[in-house]
Amino acid sequence: MDPAALPPTLVHNVTNIFGPLGERWLAGFPALLAEVLSDWQLRPSAPFALSINWVAPVQRLDGSSAVLKLGVPAAGHIALEGTALDFFDGRAAVALLARDDARGALLLEHARPGTQLRALVPTQDEEATAILIGAIRRLHRPAPAEIALPDLSTRGASFTRYLHDHPGDDPLPRQLVERANQLFADLCATATERVVLHGDLHHDNVVASDREPWLAIDPHGVIGDPGYEVGALLYNPDPASRDDTVSDLLLARIEQLAEGLGMPIERIVAWGFVQAMLSEVWTVEGNSTVGRRPLAVARALWSHLP
Repeated sequence: MDPAALPPTLVHNVTNIFGPLGERWLAGFPALLAEVLSDWQLRPSAPFALSINWVAPVQRLDGSSAVLKLGVPAAGHIALEGTALDFFDGRAAVALLARDDARGALLLEHARPGTQLRALVPTQDEEATAILIGAIRRLHRPAPAEIALPDLSTRGASFTRYLHDHPGDDPLPRQLVERANQLFADLCATATERVVLHGDLHHDNVVASDREPWLAIDPHGVIGDPGYEVGALLYNPDPASRDDTVSDLLLARIEQLAEGLGMPIERIVAWGFVQAMLSEVWTVEGNSTVGRRPLAVARALWSHLP
């Protein structure tokens, strides 16, 4: 496979996010793919829609179906995903069948039919939120001392970099970023417990499955306060959108999350605000345009902060 045949979106994202590391990975991708397919005795089908990793259904030697995921190994994201999935052990998440961290390769359970939870929004949003609550309750378990996952507090470095590099209100209102930075530190310091978090749980990362009704995919793998997990689902799906669909559902979602998780509303609001702003800060780091749905959600939650 010629790297030039890879979708332009994947090439752009890998180059933009990972720089020279990504360029080298793209250049070596044909050989990498051939090696992994040969070593694991897999036959690939057409890839799924690609963003920053190459992901495709594959057939195993025994005729069963799986999913092969390849990503830039030096970036560490694939290794973290593998560690999180290994810990979840198929509990509310797709099963990890094989991994090769050095080559940035994961072989995963193929969840079928694979319909994303976003299909229930907005007409069945209460049901979708209930499904996410169920996933959170099953995924969250105390983090073992030896598990090789980063602490949630390390994500605060993005706020620090942003505030250093952007002294004014461009491209994000500095007051909102400063408040999010402060709240993030406070919430991490007052963590109710330390659990293994999915780290990016939302409507695109939960899919319909024949093994269980719904399974989580694509965990980021991080350790910290359980409340962090609610943040991404408050501004999803379609975070790049600027319409009011999700904003209109925001307060109902928060109330349902508080009841379903037994978590104070104030803490859910705070984590929702923090993660919405963190999403926009990451957007700035990725040289993309801000002012999307996360910022609208952060503004909506501003007046409800504790």
